[in-house]
Amino acid sequence: MSDAPSAPSVPPRADQRPVTTTLHGHTRTDEYEWLRAKDDPEVIAYLEAENAWTQARTAHLADLRGRIFDEIKARTLETDLSVPTRVRGYWYYGRSFEGRQYGATCRVPVTDPDDWTPPQPAADARPDQPALPGEETLLDLDELAEGHEFFSLGGSSVSPDDRLLAYATDVVGDERYTVRVLDLATRELHEDVLTDVMGGVTWGAAPESGAADHFYYTTVDEAWRPDKVWRHRLGTAQADDELVFHEPDGRYFVGVGRTRSRRYVVVAASSKTTSEFHVLDATDPHAQPQLFAARTDGVEYSLEHAVIGGQDHFLVLHNANGPEFELGLAPAVPTPASGWVPLLPHDPAVRLEDVDAFADHLVVQQRSNGSSQVRVLTLSDDPAAPIAADRFVEFPGELATVGAGNNPAWEQPTIRVGMGSLARPSAVYDHDLRTGELVLRKQAPVLGGYDPDDYEEHRLWAPSTGGVEVPISLVVRKGVRGESGTEPVPVHLYGYGAYEASMDPYFSVARLSTLDRGAAFAIAHIRGGGEMGRRWYDDGKLEHKQHTFDDFIAAARHLVETGWTTPERIVGEGASAGGLLIGAVANQAPEAFGGFVAGVPFVDTLTTMLDATLPLTVPEYDEWGNPSADPVAYERIAGYAPYENVADLPYPPILAETSLNDTRVLYVEPAKWVARLRDRAPHADVLLRTEMAAGHGGVSGRYRAWEDRAFSLAWILDRLGLADAEILS
Repeated sequence: MSDAPSAPSVPPRADQRPVTTTLHGHTRTDEYEWLRAKDDPEVIAYLEAENAWTQARTAHLADLRGRIFDEIKARTLETDLSVPTRVRGYWYYGRSFEGRQYGATCRVPVTDPDDWTPPQPAADARPDQPALPGEETLLDLDELAEGHEFFSLGGSSVSPDDRLLAYATDVVGDERYTVRVLDLATRELHEDVLTDVMGGVTWGAAPESGAADHFYYTTVDEAWRPDKVWRHRLGTAQADDELVFHEPDGRYFVGVGRTRSRRYVVVAASSKTTSEFHVLDATDPHAQPQLFAARTDGVEYSLEHAVIGGQDHFLVLHNANGPEFELGLAPAVPTPASGWVPLLPHDPAVRLEDVDAFADHLVVQQRSNGSSQVRVLTLSDDPAAPIAADRFVEFPGELATVGAGNNPAWEQPTIRVGMGSLARPSAVYDHDLRTGELVLRKQAPVLGGYDPDDYEEHRLWAPSTGGVEVPISLVVRKGVRGESGTEPVPVHLYGYGAYEASMDPYFSVARLSTLDRGAAFAIAHIRGGGEMGRRWYDDGKLEHKQHTFDDFIAAARHLVETGWTTPERIVGEGASAGGLLIGAVANQAPEAFGGFVAGVPFVDTLTTMLDATLPLTVPEYDEWGNPSADPVAYERIAGYAPYENVADLPYPPILAETSLNDTRVLYVEPAKWVARLRDRAPHADVLLRTEMAAGHGGVSGRYRAWEDRAFSLAWILDRLGLADAEILS
């Protein structure tokens, strides 16, 4: 007889241990707050019981999961390298290897300083040999990950003298990184070890002696808010590091970086609505931050260094004169907003998003009417008329997503640009700044005979509340809709809708497993995101948050009304703040969908926003409101928060996925949500899957990530009625 435990026959039920609170005249009773005790063996046992129930309920999908994993693997060129990027005297690139989870970062010397064509590996290069002559492995990530269930490289940075590599690792998933410094010549680690660091580091410029000797990094407070910038001198203990900047206001995040010219180190303090920059001379290891322009409520700005006519200037991307931002020019000294001279004045139809400065050009990333754009400005020698030419890097296709890539060199004749869409794998181009020519350097390989022309892409517009039209990007395999081209098909509908994050069309190898079984995939570009500019974001947050949910429901209903699908054949998916979207829509329009997938979902919104000690709560007041201090915000959040509004509704099946070590959206939110769904909607089919050794981004390692995604996609296909569908040829 087998000693293996038998599969559970009924779902687990969490004990009800009511806790009652009263605020602003409202009394709440929370039966499941006890699940927050992460170190309690009873809580872990409950999560493991939920995992066992999920495995039992999806056991019939095991073969499908295996097939999807095999399909992802078969379509992926497992041994590959990225397009090399030139930094000073080296070409840097990443390598992946068949059978390895993480890969390696590498470099080779530049052989011809005047040649900016990235080197290409030999066609017959073997995986166990250098991809390029003179290859130097900087970090073997699989070696660093050995012995750990989870591994993440938070960032790595080569010193300005090219001798040292500072890198940050997280082996838990809680995004508390440890920084170490590697001597690239001797392969020996320095004694410097920094713990509880937020991501990577920023090197100061090497002094005249040529030896890099210091870098900057950030740490977080008890609420996991980056609040301090430190300067570390090589060979000293972290306890002796110099505090360069501290932001006491709990609404503000702090970050540190360097201008592309490498002339200045910049420290940014930013809330959701306001920002402030301090500048340090990167060449001075004793420099103190100098305030550029004091914060003004509602004014956001960023800085980049430019040299025009031989003079130092700061480019200021700001919203002082309009919500969609304009690009201004200021001297490289403290300058208030009144001294920012417009280079690209505010245009209500164009959202300016970012600017990179080069020796002779500026590269602007912007969007208009839902589409991303890359714009190149040629600089003149006249500060009074600094723009000599203005042009766009053109790509065909309404659903093409474009953006400037990794362009670290200050003086370079080309810029790296990326392009992709729902049907076309991401491609890397070099754009010649002098001629405007585009040279394809690499298209992400998709094996197995993939042909993007087998798929069709569509931009649809769904009418929603307030008279707005919500853009929907959709891809489907040609011929799936029958000879008439009008037959309804199952639809996997994705949404996010928060933080002005734009969910632009993107390619996914894993998605082919659903498309090739007859499903369509769509992204609803709902309010709260940034796809249609700052106004789109403003119209989907705070008192307008309901618009986010209205838009997703409107997108689903538009797909039905226009004949694309039927309600029972739509599965909605969202993650993090998109998980809040899914939970709210499940309560408000359960009949409009055939299933929901909520990843690391922010579903216990009111509880989290009432607790200022939790990670991210105070900085999020500008996104959701402060229910502790504001009765109106309390009632508004309580009105849509998924956990607060669970009722005995006709919910379609729901799959909630979370990670035990998530510090952004704590595992307890979906755990409580599922427990309450089980109690108040007893006929609902609800599953909770918890990764016990991962963080907000899920499992680490590409093979584990493929297995993780195969699980979700198999469940989605089952809900779409395609679990037994044959692959279309």
